[in-house]
Amino acid sequence: MAHFSSQSYPDSGFDVLVIGGGAAGLYSALCLPSHLKIALITKDTLAVSASDWAQGGIAAAIAPDDSSDSHIADTLRAGAGLCEPDAVKLLVEEARECIDSLLDLGVAFDRQGPQLAMTLEAAHSHKRVLHAADTTGHAIVSTLAQRVLDQDNIQVFNQTFALDLWIEENDCKGACLARDLDDKAVNIEWIPARAVVLASGGGGQVFSQTTNPAASTGDGLAMAWRAGAQLRDLEFFQFHPTALTKAGAPRFLISEAVRGEGAHLLDAKGHRFVFDYHPDGELAPRDVVSRAIYSHLQKEKVPTEVVWLDLSEMEPERIHYRFPNIIKVCKHWGIDLFSEPIPVSPAAHYWMGGITCGLDSKTTIDHLYAVGENASTGVHGANRLASNSLLECLVYGAQLKNIQLSEQLPEMPKGKVQPVQAEEDWLKLLLHWRTELPQLVWQSAGISREQAGMEGAIAQLTQWQTEFDNLALSQVLMLQPGETAQLPDGVSGDRVRLWGEVRNLMAIAALILKSAAFRTESRGGHYRSDYPTSDPDWLVHTVIQKDQCWKSPSLSSSIVK
Repeated sequence: MAHFSSQSYPDSGFDVLVIGGGAAGLYSALCLPSHLKIALITKDTLAVSASDWAQGGIAAAIAPDDSSDSHIADTLRAGAGLCEPDAVKLLVEEARECIDSLLDLGVAFDRQGPQLAMTLEAAHSHKRVLHAADTTGHAIVSTLAQRVLDQDNIQVFNQTFALDLWIEENDCKGACLARDLDDKAVNIEWIPARAVVLASGGGGQVFSQTTNPAASTGDGLAMAWRAGAQLRDLEFFQFHPTALTKAGAPRFLISEAVRGEGAHLLDAKGHRFVFDYHPDGELAPRDVVSRAIYSHLQKEKVPTEVVWLDLSEMEPERIHYRFPNIIKVCKHWGIDLFSEPIPVSPAAHYWMGGITCGLDSKTTIDHLYAVGENASTGVHGANRLASNSLLECLVYGAQLKNIQLSEQLPEMPKGKVQPVQAEEDWLKLLLHWRTELPQLVWQSAGISREQAGMEGAIAQLTQWQTEFDNLALSQVLMLQPGETAQLPDGVSGDRVRLWGEVRNLMAIAALILKSAAFRTESRGGHYRSDYPTSDPDWLVHTVIQKDQCWKSPSLSSSIVK
């Protein structure tokens, strides 16, 4: 049985640190060779992740009337010319093996008789989305979590925040971890490892309107950027068209599958308006539907910030069968979706960009790997095809069976203890930034962007970053390998986590804005009102490393279908 964060780290370190407890981290840990000593690090507890919230399902071309070629073509089309064809081919062709693996592990997908049930989602040409009612992510993650806990070679450390990576000469040798976040006496330690896997998810919390859980603060990507890893396509953020929008309620995602099963989007006049913007209507790609909602609300000047998702033409029995969790959540917020439409609006949902990775999930830093939403494998391009994200976690996590480890564990450098004095205003400042930064990014780099707004936001972030760096707490917690921090009583684990998350949000906010300002066109999830069309000269990746931003070599325009 695996151990938990009250357990001490072994002095010898681990073969592999896996940072992240969602589908990507769990499946990666299970796919690593079983003789390795593995630590799985999660800042909450297992299964508190965006994967666990995923409703719609997992795409796989395994039905008799479907084909890999069709799934590849749909993925490339959605990606708007920026997918890496080899990465997409790997994703699609290894889907069946990963689905079989989940079935063997005990994931209970819905069935129609003896066959796996499939549904249609936007921009798919076939019914190929497997599901477990409308809680597919939970079904997968809970099963994987139990399997991880059963492995003797995997130790799980809950309530543990990864502050930074340990890098020497472009080689990852471990990480700095703040352990026991739920305890007043937080421990900060450098843990050696022969390889590190970043699987910490996305960064939706950088936007004030998001379907992501509170933990999605871009930690892995921010750590990789500070370590000098190459990042790619950070301007491409997917805004899900249909998030529940009601005063006091979180932006709960109303699955794509609801529209796939026959729900319609209506404006305040009852008009099915999305067809005015795209011939596929509600089943157009997500970026198209999100912009249609955004544009329609602006153009119509209706006195509301929502449109309406109407399920009235769907059979009630079908709704009960497919969407029990959506029924439950809507009812909690006073909405009876059998007798009234659901008020919805777009919200930040999925980050297509990430840490540049190859087909083997390797980053540009030796012995550092990335899997899942914090990675840029090239499968999503400028716009992710619905239900490809859980599949990516599995397929690219499975590549870690061939992980390359450093020959031996590194020796810990001798460091010093950094004492810090509590400051009167540091907590107030951190809470201020945690609230104001997402609003700034939503306004300047949300569904519609333009140069002046982004430049103003970058200037504000630069000022905040200077103030953040000057905090005494910041100067102490930005540790060098081997150093530890001696924290006063007022600096508990939850405040160390707050500090770390604000630090990471500041980093990814600046990176998103810099990338979005650099790409002077509109494509996929990136829309600029001052450059509203796609430009063939921009059939390239946006690449960032440290403070440099540049274009990749051109991708072939032939992959735009």
